[in-house]
Amino acid sequence: MTASRNPHVWTWLWVFFSLIALALAISLGSTDLNWRQITTPDTISYRVIWQLRVPRALTAFLAGSSLAVSGMVFQVLYLNRLATPFTLGIATGASFGASVAIWLAGIPGAWLTLTTPIGAFAGAACSVALVWAFGKSRAGHERQTMLLAGVAVSFFFSSLILLVQAVASYAQSFQIIRWLMGGIAVAGYREVSYLAPCVLVFFAIISFHVTPLDILLTGDELAHSRGLSVQKTKQRLFLLTSALVAIVVSVTGPIGFVGLVVPHLCRLVVGYRHRLLFPVVALCGGCLLTLCDLVARIVIAPTELPVGVVTSMIGAPFFFAMLLRRNWRV
Repeated sequence: MTASRNPHVWTWLWVFFSLIALALAISLGSTDLNWRQITTPDTISYRVIWQLRVPRALTAFLAGSSLAVSGMVFQVLYLNRLATPFTLGIATGASFGASVAIWLAGIPGAWLTLTTPIGAFAGAACSVALVWAFGKSRAGHERQTMLLAGVAVSFFFSSLILLVQAVASYAQSFQIIRWLMGGIAVAGYREVSYLAPCVLVFFAIISFHVTPLDILLTGDELAHSRGLSVQKTKQRLFLLTSALVAIVVSVTGPIGFVGLVVPHLCRLVVGYRHRLLFPVVALCGGCLLTLCDLVARIVIAPTELPVGVVTSMIGAPFFFAMLLRRNWRV
């Protein structure tokens, strides 16, 4: 039985790779462990494994899966391989919200204070609202115009981030810059408890939209002729995907290129049928970000790199290669 004859082999293959990635992320690190004590409470090995490495690995896997599937959906909605949460301005809006939250936290007696995740989610919601409002206007019917609107929103929020950094203290500016690099520094299962239900609900909804996603690839006119409510489907998927991205970025910060690289590579292997592509993209995205976070933890241990630096080093050359191809249509 080969993968070409049975495409589901790719899904099971990536399940295997994902288990290996999670096992590596949990077992490797800068701290030497006594593996005989990992089941004994109140020991250092137990706490490192169950309170640090396991929740961090799960958070990385959930975030990577979400970003990869979000990139897949956005690329179908806009029929463009360069459509990602970054090109649509969602991640930049979240970064602005987080920057404002960090700045307000350092102002004594500020009348408004926000936690960084809440600020990031609010900023992402604002960017989605701006792109959505533009999409509802007469100028926003063309897909490429919508992408340009996302780029414009991204530039707008980038300028606001610079403004916040200009008025913030040096310590706050450092915090903002560190957050903008993206990271998965979690302790405990609070972040997992946030992400897991949202990801499961979103993936369940996407599983019921695999056929509409296939139809949308044919273009709006053919999709209409096949009985699909194109505008309602696109609007529903856009809002749901944007909400998931906002939640992920509010937890991890902006982590780039996962939503760009993974869907493209998976299409080369699996093809364009989303019934097969969707689970492979989800598993591959989770596997990639988990391994990138592992590299970020151990490459210059005991110091940690922001995982966004690692994904950018992988994704930037890939992005240039896609630009050179000049064929951006999905």
